[in-house]
Amino acid sequence: MRLITLVLAALLLLIQYPLWLGKGGWLKVQDLEQQVDAAHAKNEELRRRNAKLDSEVRDLKDGTGAVEERARYELSMIKQNEIYVQILRKGQIPGDGATPAPPPPPEPGKTAR
Repeated sequence: MRLITLVLAALLLLIQYPLWLGKGGWLKVQDLEQQVDAAHAKNEELRRRNAKLDSEVRDLKDGTGAVEERARYELSMIKQNEIYVQILRKGQIPGDGATPAPPPPPEPGKTAR
């Protein structure tokens, strides 16, 4: 009787092995589900990034506002007949991080020196 109980317990353990540790076992499935969740999160992040880039491309193609804004902030460009004003904080040196405004165009009838 004792031998039959030991054999049945051993068979029960052998049957449980594939369920827990086998190729399609619960531990493997849990690991794969975590990988799938991580891939979904990465894909969503990339979708948001692509949507942002797509809207920026559409702005650059369709409107001049985005081009003008980039020229102002990245290249420190100004429009013609526009006055450039730089406000300095106490102790700040003029010209830090900003390009000075170009000289105004000469008045009609006068020559530039």
